[in-house]
Amino acid sequence: MAESKPLKWLRVEQKELVNAVRTAVAAVASLLIARLFRLPEAYWAAIATMIVMQSTLGAAWTISKERLAGTALGAAAGALLATYAGQSVAVFGAGVFALGVLCAILRIDRGAYRYAGITLVIVMIIASTQPAWIIAIHRFCEISVGIAVGLALTAVWPEQQSTPA
Repeated sequence: MAESKPLKWLRVEQKELVNAVRTAVAAVASLLIARLFRLPEAYWAAIATMIVMQSTLGAAWTISKERLAGTALGAAAGALLATYAGQSVAVFGAGVFALGVLCAILRIDRGAYRYAGITLVIVMIIASTQPAWIIAIHRFCEISVGIAVGLALTAVWPEQQSTPA
């Protein structure tokens, strides 16, 4: 019996289904852990987890260290700049530039710079009633939870590698 063409899209490889389950489990776990710790924007944990889950453990471990370092740099820079220099566009621009130079001096990957810049944006630009250093700590914790959960699940439930036919 021939398969009808409209239903052909329903065929999904088992590997892709397992990857979807792994990613969903990890994202939900990180969201619940962040909520358990009462982090105000727990969705950042889920976002970070989903990014980590797209790599193998070896690749995820290497890049996650860079992402964590970048998040820490961006959070610290955002808290310091917002607290002591203000939240102007000029200060923000100077902060983005300084983070790029600092990442280059420290010889850390551009991925770290990307995370540093993103964290700086969140801490400095998004309006909040809380002091910048509290926002910075929350963001660092949320991203750290996401990275840790993504790495843990990637370690205990590795993605199946395709075997050549």
